Amino acid sequence: MTSSSKSSPLRHADAATQTPIAMTAAPLLESHLLQLMEALYATQSVTRAAEQLGQSQPTVSIWLGRLRRQLDDPLFVRTPRGMLPTSRTEAIIGDVRSTLATLRLLTTPATFEPATAVREFRIFMTDASHVTLLPQLFSQVRVLAPGVRLEAASIDASVATAMQSGDGDLALGLLPGLEAGFYQQALFAQDWVCLVNARHPRLSRRANAAPAFTLKQYASESHVSIVSGTGQQLIERALAARSVKRSVQLELPGFLGLSAILATTDLVATLPRHIGSTLAQSAGLHVLPCPVEIDGFTVKQYWHARYHHDAGNRWLRALCAELFQTQKMPGSSVENSAAMRSARTSGRASRG
Repeated sequence: MTSSSKSSPLRHADAATQTPIAMTAAPLLESHLLQLMEALYATQSVTRAAEQLGQSQPTVSIWLGRLRRQLDDPLFVRTPRGMLPTSRTEAIIGDVRSTLATLRLLTTPATFEPATAVREFRIFMTDASHVTLLPQLFSQVRVLAPGVRLEAASIDASVATAMQSGDGDLALGLLPGLEAGFYQQALFAQDWVCLVNARHPRLSRRANAAPAFTLKQYASESHVSIVSGTGQQLIERALAARSVKRSVQLELPGFLGLSAILATTDLVATLPRHIGSTLAQSAGLHVLPCPVEIDGFTVKQYWHARYHHDAGNRWLRALCAELFQTQKMPGSSVENSAAMRSARTSGRASRG
């Protein structure tokens, strides 16, 4: 074999590395041109198509010319029976209609119909909110949206990430860490109360009568402390600012079991008014004004900006606002049920 008959490696390499000629993409059809094709196919008349589209006849004629150039086909032919479609038009009219249907769906505002919706909402909340807020919220959801399922999730360091990613819909409580990228709405204000056994050997008589529960007596009593949540930080900060030391005999991770412990001991619990008054009503405990000046706070609902316009999220937020947003502090009008029963019993005994 002569050298002239051999293939040149260099020539093959050049052929392999040649850049392919770029193909120019055909311009996409604009939506109003698709609408014109749909209208012309239905009316077989430029005049009636123009009326249907709210355009002048000259404008529609210009649009039709653009359509014909882009698709390289007459598309519609004038006949005694009107503007009849060509075979190309017959072949693509189904795709035109489905494309327009998709575009119309995209521009239709999203709605949420609670009565027929099937959806799950994940709400981050404290265990106190399980007692004070969740029962009322769930009962309303059950009535208004029977196909909606709620999940109550614990508040931890992952809340912001979870809500940003869509793993959570709403957060209820005091969450100062949810700021950038989040919306918030104030629901109600909270201050602090003390909760004790209705038969507390030293404090039960102070629930509805003088003398008041003093800071000195507060410091002398034994306490049960809820160690989780931002509220505990507010308590410790207030005690440190006033150089008050208290004897904490029991620490709990949450409010579960607190009522039973207070009902069987002489411990004092310091907690937000809403959960305090709720537990007092359900377990017959005494509510005392807290003698320590602890900063109050506002319970809010939080949601991520990504879901600000989500129809379902908006419905849930509106429901929470309707149920819980108030100028009156929840629990401020609660009377001590045990004291009321004791007073009624004493009254009957004195009349006897």
